[in-house]
Amino acid sequence: MVPTLRIGAFVPAGVPITAPVTKFGGQPVWLSEPQWPVNDAWDEPMRFICQIELGAVLGDVGRGKLAYVFVTHAAHGDETFFDPDIAFPDEGANAVIVQPGGVYGGSTLPLATGPSLYHIEDGSDAEYTVRLQPDKDPDFRPQHDHGRPPPNDHDQYWEQISGAKIGGTPAFFQGDDWPDGGPWKLALQLSPNFQPFYLNLGAAPTAFAFVSPDARQGRLLVQDS
Repeated sequence: MVPTLRIGAFVPAGVPITAPVTKFGGQPVWLSEPQWPVNDAWDEPMRFICQIELGAVLGDVGRGKLAYVFVTHAAHGDETFFDPDIAFPDEGANAVIVQPGGVYGGSTLPLATGPSLYHIEDGSDAEYTVRLQPDKDPDFRPQHDHGRPPPNDHDQYWEQISGAKIGGTPAFFQGDDWPDGGPWKLALQLSPNFQPFYLNLGAAPTAFAFVSPDARQGRLLVQDS
């Protein structure tokens, strides 16, 4: 079994969150010098999505460390812009940066603040903490071979691993899409549609953020149906 924290609710922040806790939107709480990732193809800073406490994902190795997740994303009022490369972990259109002590191979700027999540209705800043519920996922099970029936408990397995969560077993639905250069641990699984903030990652997407077991680096990928 794999420990996980299920996201039960997104809770609006009454004031800006400046503590190194798991949160969505607002501004990153940098633990080292700021490393705001840049999409070199567009020459623009990416949009900050969330920061994740890694102690819950990696245990002692992750204590005192955060993973910061960014994607290339439209500004409010320009929602027709969409960069399909956000789906891929190595195309320079998204980033997972780990601090302190992490490594990131893409371009960055020493910006402490930058583009972040917003509400679609009026473009106002979005910042949320999360209500988390401890749980356990079954161990990762490679998808069954084409032409063979799935195991009898496939539906139960899928129900157990689905949903928004921190850590746990990824609920891949388009092949076993682990990023290259692993091994990796799932840090975040999120279906961004119908959340209180606006995050356009595709038609019916799920985002998967991963970190290395040594808490040195991360990757983000998106599967979309």
